[in-house]
Amino acid sequence: MEDLKTSEAWRVFRIQAELIDGIETLNELGPAVSVFGGARFTEDSPYYQAAVTLAGSLGAAGIAVITGGGPGIMEAANRGCYPTEGKSVGLNIELPHEQHPNPYLDLSLTFRYFFVRKLMFVKYAIGYVIFPGGFGTMDEFFESLTLIQTGKIRRFPVVLYGKDYWEGLIDWMREKMLGQHCISPEDLDLFHLVDTTEEALDILLDHHERSRETFPGDRRRQTP
Repeated sequence: MEDLKTSEAWRVFRIQAELIDGIETLNELGPAVSVFGGARFTEDSPYYQAAVTLAGSLGAAGIAVITGGGPGIMEAANRGCYPTEGKSVGLNIELPHEQHPNPYLDLSLTFRYFFVRKLMFVKYAIGYVIFPGGFGTMDEFFESLTLIQTGKIRRFPVVLYGKDYWEGLIDWMREKMLGQHCISPEDLDLFHLVDTTEEALDILLDHHERSRETFPGDRRRQTP
């Protein structure tokens, strides 16, 4: 029979090892944007193509792109960044149905624990871009809002791409969350809704430039 106390102790060491590996691997990354979205989108999807375009523009500006390292929107963003001077990073996760890293990665890490992986997404980001997706995408969206709302990280752009996909959710947030006083009016200003890669890029680059002016020499590490 497994010794549960010993097992729990070793789990702490595994968590510590993942943290150290992630921090050491990404420590010299520089400014980066984390891109999220559904794993089921294919090359013929306009969202896939938009992710390729946006990530390519970010990479050309010297900004790294971080994704979950898998298929769909993750692959698209890494694919767009990969040929540029920006680093293309994939933070994969061990799942029951194995998810293989996509082939467009300069740096690749695989995590056992979701919470360590999520820390890496936010720690090195100057912004999030969130394309249409499922439960995991929603999780990253709402967690980023929670961390900003509660002051656990510096405020950075959270950009939702695709008005047709997101407007129903935002209407519900406004009607139900705000209408029943579960959030404040200013909480709806914590994110941006865009329909073009140009809009998203302008928001991210503007924030990056203003951050460099406000915090000269600061590499904008988040500290949740």
